[in-house]
Amino acid sequence: MAVVVALLGLLAVIVVTRPASAADNPYQRGPDPTLASVAASRGTFATAQMSVPGNGFGSGVIYYPTDTSQTFGGVAIVPGYSALFSAEEAWMGHWLASFGFVVIGIETVTRTDSADARATQLLAALDYLTQRSSVRDRVDPNRLSVIGHSAGGAGVLTAVLRRPTLKAAIGLAPGSPVGNYNMSSDRVPTMFISGQRDTTVTQAYLNGIYTTIPASTPSAWVEITGVDHLFATRANTTEMRVLIPWLKIFVDNDTRYTQFLCPLMDPSGISMYRNKCPYTPSPSSSPSPSPSPSTTPSPSPSVSPSPSPSSTPSPQPTGACTASYRTVNSWSGGYQGEVTVKAGNSAVNGWAVRWTLSSGQSISQVWNGTLSASGSAVTVSNASYNASLPASGTTTFGFLANGAPSTPSLTCTSP
Repeated sequence: MAVVVALLGLLAVIVVTRPASAADNPYQRGPDPTLASVAASRGTFATAQMSVPGNGFGSGVIYYPTDTSQTFGGVAIVPGYSALFSAEEAWMGHWLASFGFVVIGIETVTRTDSADARATQLLAALDYLTQRSSVRDRVDPNRLSVIGHSAGGAGVLTAVLRRPTLKAAIGLAPGSPVGNYNMSSDRVPTMFISGQRDTTVTQAYLNGIYTTIPASTPSAWVEITGVDHLFATRANTTEMRVLIPWLKIFVDNDTRYTQFLCPLMDPSGISMYRNKCPYTPSPSSSPSPSPSPSTTPSPSPSVSPSPSPSSTPSPQPTGACTASYRTVNSWSGGYQGEVTVKAGNSAVNGWAVRWTLSSGQSISQVWNGTLSASGSAVTVSNASYNASLPASGTTTFGFLANGAPSTPSLTCTSP
């Protein structure tokens, strides 16, 4: 009798403890994983897809779980130089969606877009996914991630430096002709996946980048045995059985998946594995039920990534609109700027941002806005598609300029 009572007491503890543990993670999705389930080409969620027009990117396809009872983390995927997502990475769409992610795979504005432009388009895709897409209500805007191959992978590296609030990043043979990236300001959990026989993005090249990631930032590097630079352009189970746990751990805070990476549960087909185990996901913010709409920037020409963009905030909106500026990047003789326009307490329909250029400055290109200039006085007004902003809504325009960057004094008005 004493043994029976003891067993019943233990069972009661188990029954009480397990639901409490699950309640601690409201983002946990799907049943308990196994090595077989992680390596499977489909998870447990039924999926669907839809095509979407370009919105700061060329065009896209969204893959999503049909379950409407919960929200999911978001993933944006961009292809490599001269490549098409539809031809090379589309195989990942339903695969990832079936594991509980909303995925947007994009085509670039041009197939020769730079790595920097691909970063811009990745972030534009996430903004579109969470703010304007028809499935935005099932995407948690606080749990977003990026994936890219080759020059798209280099775009991933730039994206994490620009937006440190991303939860995870995966560079598939990330490489760019601009040279080695300095990731010393990377705060986003970053995984590299590469090919043992890749002569385009070599192990030595990646090592020069990987070693600059701070020790405090979770990172991992998986090298797949016997594959070349194009391993990510075709269905690859070895890639996905490490990629999915990375997303699950850091996008879904799901520690059930750490068993596959710490230590590597299945090393078959993997020639090298570098890690920073144990992996402990940081707490996510509570999901936002209805993110406020905004528009997103179009891609910019290639420049080397800036590890720590500067930002100058404007006062909180009290009038029709305000504008804030940041230097995205700079180089000898020029720089890239970005301005965020924010509506005040009421919606606006049309806006214009004005400032005075410093000596030696001139603007050569503007996107997501219309430029007019008279001497050193410049005005950027809205494009047709981002004129209307809801109360406290935002939109962003960017520009390239000659000269040295400075901190302009901006004014924003609305007709």
